[in-house]
Amino acid sequence: MSASNTKNNTNISLKEHFAIVKHLTRWTLMVVPVAVAIGSMVALFLWLLTSAIHFRFDHKWLLFLLPVAGLVIHFIYQSVGKSSEKGNNLIMEEIHTAGGGIPKRMAPIIMITTVLTHLFGGSAGREGTAVQMGGSIAAMFGRWFKLEGLDMRMILTAGVAAGFGAVFGTPVTGAIFAMEVLTIGKIQYEALIPALIAAVIADLTVSAWHISHTQYHIAVLAKTPYFLDNFFHIDILLLGKVIIASAIFGLASYLFAGMVHEIKSICLKIFKSKWMIPVFGGLCIIAFTFINGKPDYLSLGVDAEYPGAITLPSAFNAGGADTWSWLWKTIYTSVTLATGFKGGEVTPLFYIGATLGNTLSSLFNAPVALFAALGFIAVFSGATNTPLACTFMGVELFGGEHVLLFAVACFTAYLFSGHSGIYSAQLIGVPKVFDAHFKDETSLTEANHRRGYMHQKLRKYLLLFSRKHDDKGKQNPHNQSD
Repeated sequence: MSASNTKNNTNISLKEHFAIVKHLTRWTLMVVPVAVAIGSMVALFLWLLTSAIHFRFDHKWLLFLLPVAGLVIHFIYQSVGKSSEKGNNLIMEEIHTAGGGIPKRMAPIIMITTVLTHLFGGSAGREGTAVQMGGSIAAMFGRWFKLEGLDMRMILTAGVAAGFGAVFGTPVTGAIFAMEVLTIGKIQYEALIPALIAAVIADLTVSAWHISHTQYHIAVLAKTPYFLDNFFHIDILLLGKVIIASAIFGLASYLFAGMVHEIKSICLKIFKSKWMIPVFGGLCIIAFTFINGKPDYLSLGVDAEYPGAITLPSAFNAGGADTWSWLWKTIYTSVTLATGFKGGEVTPLFYIGATLGNTLSSLFNAPVALFAALGFIAVFSGATNTPLACTFMGVELFGGEHVLLFAVACFTAYLFSGHSGIYSAQLIGVPKVFDAHFKDETSLTEANHRRGYMHQKLRKYLLLFSRKHDDKGKQNPHNQSD
């Protein structure tokens, strides 16, 4: 190689690394103030949320005002919320294709309405609120920095990462989630640096405000001989149980996403005035609580209202959940969110997964805490279509000892949840099933419309078949039994 070529290669290398340093410096300077602001807002939100939940614990009569709270939330969004009501989907749409922008008022409105939902007992989460606050604050800073195009999309992605990472104390998960959730089957790596910086700084900011997160623990599994242990370094029998359980976790994700969509659709058809929908939802939650005779499925389900209550942490212990706790939480949360209350879906999904894992552990004779942890992350993976982020969440929350099982659970649940999910604005980059039927679906909205159309056709076919069968029976009365 000539001296001139060597010199040119050196210059190119120096330019490349100078560009890398410039890129890192620019985005660090922009993202740090954004992340500090988001982390501070998340800290305030978590403090208000905990205060509201414990206030309701001491004033149980507040549950009876849930329909009124739903009415207030409805009119807040009708009067000042406007496009903010689209929530997480609005942020995802803005990242995909810039449109009308994300309003500044989204952050305070979603925080206030989420606290109202939990104060009066609505079964919702907190991730949606944190993500929307993150997106709104990031958009505001983006306008101040005069960002456009790819830069604006990157700072919005960083805002999502900061909100998610800060609210759960999982910064790596937050960064990967923000990049993975946008498009099924693809990860938007262009936002890697801003997302990771934002998630870490926001999480540190929450800690600086002395806000702590719930700690979980999986007990060390006893060292016992297992099937074919001379040939494999993992318990093949346990792995088989995990795969079967994870398929069930994926179906639970599918059920949850489908119920929210169907309940919302049915309510819009039944009620001519939209303000009646949250009132109906609040009345349903009150009725469900009377049927159960206990308040365990209200609100987040993390803190215990009374000794022996079924909570997310209790699901990690034997006997810490009822057989159908996961289904009741699915019903409560589906009704709450589908009828207009605010918050998010992720913490209820954790609860659904952990309690379902608790139930399956007794059926499969498997470790309770391990299966609760697998359900915790796998149901979330199936509902959000983010298996990689959820695998990292397992490591951040429960340690890395069982990372193989975490990955198996998350990717299996992701597959079995089908083309469904809680975020209708998700695009389908790579379909889960390589079949001609799915090739034209470009988003979960299209998938839901097609699924609804197919369900209608199936119902019509079954009705037609039933009528033909009845007519045939009438024409041949001798074929009928006495």
